[in-house]
Amino acid sequence: MSELTKMTIAEARDALVRGEVTSVELTEACLGAIEGAGALGAFVHKTPDLALDRARAADARRKEGDAPAMCGIPVGIKDLFCTEGVPSQAASRILSGFRPEYESTVSAQLRDAGAVMLGKLNMDEFAMGSSNETSVYGPAVNPWRAQGSDAALTPGGSSGGSASAVAADLCLAATGTDTGGSIRQPAAFTGTVGLKPTYGRCSRWGIVAFASSLDQAGPMTKTVRDAAIMGQAMMGHDPKDSTSADLPVPDFEALLTGDIRGKVIGIPKEYRMEGMPAEIEKLWSDGAAMLKDAGAELRDITLPHTKYALPAYYVIAPAEASSNLARYDGVRFGYRAKLEQGDGVTEMYEKTRAEGFGAEVKRRVMIGTYVLSAGFYDAYYNRARKVRALIKRDFDEVFASGIDAILTPATPSAAFELGKTHDDPVEMYLNDVFTVTVNLAGLPGIAVPTGVDGRGLPLGLQLIGRPWEEGDLLNAAYALERSAGFVAKPAKWW
Repeated sequence: MSELTKMTIAEARDALVRGEVTSVELTEACLGAIEGAGALGAFVHKTPDLALDRARAADARRKEGDAPAMCGIPVGIKDLFCTEGVPSQAASRILSGFRPEYESTVSAQLRDAGAVMLGKLNMDEFAMGSSNETSVYGPAVNPWRAQGSDAALTPGGSSGGSASAVAADLCLAATGTDTGGSIRQPAAFTGTVGLKPTYGRCSRWGIVAFASSLDQAGPMTKTVRDAAIMGQAMMGHDPKDSTSADLPVPDFEALLTGDIRGKVIGIPKEYRMEGMPAEIEKLWSDGAAMLKDAGAELRDITLPHTKYALPAYYVIAPAEASSNLARYDGVRFGYRAKLEQGDGVTEMYEKTRAEGFGAEVKRRVMIGTYVLSAGFYDAYYNRARKVRALIKRDFDEVFASGIDAILTPATPSAAFELGKTHDDPVEMYLNDVFTVTVNLAGLPGIAVPTGVDGRGLPLGLQLIGRPWEEGDLLNAAYALERSAGFVAKPAKWW
């Protein structure tokens, strides 16, 4: 593998500025790494010709003196983002053959900033999953292996391909989306950084919808500085998205001082879950000590409605999904089932959806349809919305009391084995226990790698910030990253 692919965005940008490397050279190195990494299943639609065209354009743009920070940087795009003329399937059979005639706002902003798209990345089908095992392409594989084992591990989900590709140095960064932890959990499982911005910071236009009031795009990178650079390019107001915030996007990188003296970090008692592994408990207390040593004040806080977050999330998200996924009917685009003589439109809908959707998507659509049905709307959906309001109020009260950020674990464990049978889907849903509250409250959150477990697998901590204050959040994460000094990389086996 070329050393070029191991660069961070910041290192590559500076090398491009100094003329030590060209975007074409960086892109060719990444394309070579992708070709040699089929075993990871990270890239599912490769676009080498498009990538080299964009790299050449980026080099020409740099010569003209018009080069933003992301200009010439090779990145991967999650398969949930619609990309003009390039397959955009959301890892589902029902969207097979779909090539949009338009570009999502986020991927267009990266393109316009000069970033080079290497291809589309694997994910859980319609972003529904925590292990990247619901994908029509097959699972993405974590480049990390436990010591003394060659068992394939999950890179997390739903942005598993993005996390795997960044951790394995196949691209310098990638886009992800986060509906209940789908950026932060895979980042923690792969020793990378994942930022979920405040709801409304990144446009959702052109991103295949899962749960519209929860979905948010964000960067998945090798360092906090890279998350600041890429995040700034992805964020901004978009009139095409009615939930997009018309707020200026600050220069996040300029805010990375690492100085958190006087900042108050909250430690929520409700996140001390029963049966939490000792390694996660230690990681959390070590992370708190690091922030204290850096000058922050630690304060115990309470978020009393946390215990209701998972049940509320798994009512609201499937309800929104059942509404959003009703558009996939075999009529306008994507997959259509073979019909028999006498079949009408109802049979076409039924057969197309039965064959086109995977088991997990069907499960969530059925749950969503059930909780929205006449007899159960108030008992489930309306009650979940009320709980969501209480969860948001908990955070509002904590931040109003002077807390600047909240430190929690990112995941309840390190990466687990692929193919491990989960007879009870609730067992898989528990992977989101530390992350869903952030989506329900619309807050920014970031996962930072801070250690390894006893088997040498990466573990991450989560910082939760005030709404619209990603700059402060990134700076706290930067201080944590510097203190933790996490530099471990997976040994190449693929």
